[in-house]
Amino acid sequence: MKKIIEWTKLKIRLAICPEITFYFHEREIWWASLGVNIGYEQNGKNEKFERPVLVFKKFNKSTLWVLPLTSKNRTGEFFYQFEYEGRKYSIILSQLRLVSSKRLLRKIRALPDADFEKIRKLIKGLI
Repeated sequence: MKKIIEWTKLKIRLAICPEITFYFHEREIWWASLGVNIGYEQNGKNEKFERPVLVFKKFNKSTLWVLPLTSKNRTGEFFYQFEYEGRKYSIILSQLRLVSSKRLLRKIRALPDADFEKIRKLIKGLI
């Protein structure tokens, strides 16, 4: 319960803060404040309830679709695995969600084009 209260406080601060323009693009991986979620939804970690996300679709400067990442080795039709600097990561395809760019914290890197195209095809197959 304490985490939910702390997340609610942070969410209010994010909602009322002035718009900060981040120049984000599809294919990029960012740290984002995803919060405390319900059930099996991916939670954020640390004091900013953050987790890495892939920018899947940019609609405008304020809204985007993201896919959360995990460092756990996940397999199956709802996951896409990739390797970066010798570590394996999984993108959770089933948790595509619309978020505000106010949730973005800092850019990590960009995913290679070939991986991104495979993810696009997998998402189209899920929809």
